[in-house]
Amino acid sequence: MGQPVASRGRTATPTLGKAMLNKYARAFFTRVLTPFAAFLIRRGVSPDTVTLLGTAGVVAGALVFYPMGEFFWGTVVITLFVFSDLVDGNMARQLGRSSRWGAFLDSTLDRVADGAIFGGFALWYAAGGDNIALCAVSIFCLASGQVVSYTKARGESIGLPVAVNGLVERAERLVISLVAAGFAGLHKFGVPGIQYLLPVALWIVAVGSLVTLIQRVVTVRRESAEAEAAAAAQESENAPQGSAAQGSENASQGSEAAK
Repeated sequence: MGQPVASRGRTATPTLGKAMLNKYARAFFTRVLTPFAAFLIRRGVSPDTVTLLGTAGVVAGALVFYPMGEFFWGTVVITLFVFSDLVDGNMARQLGRSSRWGAFLDSTLDRVADGAIFGGFALWYAAGGDNIALCAVSIFCLASGQVVSYTKARGESIGLPVAVNGLVERAERLVISLVAAGFAGLHKFGVPGIQYLLPVALWIVAVGSLVTLIQRVVTVRRESAEAEAAAAAQESENAPQGSAAQGSENASQGSEAAK
């Protein structure tokens, strides 16, 4: 689901695994998983295959367990497959591979995983959870997350830096939602009142995503205006020079004709 920048050629977008593990934990698990990554390489398994399997595991955990209200076990399954973020990146480093295809696959499957997680919440609240408002909030989290990612990608595709750190980006969305879901699932083990943690988290993610979307749209609008103003200034600066050069050329031709 998420290869590192240096080895897969993608931009520095936080992946699910990187979001859930701090740098010290990642360093520890990287050392632990390096032999396993080397074993997979010897068996002919590619980093892309691990990425696909990791995403499939997250999707299964979200769409099998969450619609049944099994938030604890669903989060456990998702967390286990999060380690594919570290395994595929480790494999790519060992192989010395860097590819645009790997970056594209990684980013695309990240969106699939995000959709499955919030889709699982929506399915629960539409059926067993019996809460249409929270179903709508979950769908909004799903849609806004996709649009937030799209605004940055689209802005960069037209040559703008989109230099803004949003309030709630992908890493925050997933960590808040999954941690809350895992704890909310403890309600089935007899922990009282903790089931309300997930609804609170979803509202936080929804509001934060909306703020982040506005931040990015405003940033793109400002950067676009600045880019257009700079282009217009450059044009006006070059125009007189072009006129002067043309005038000089015409005068020279007139002089030659007079001769």
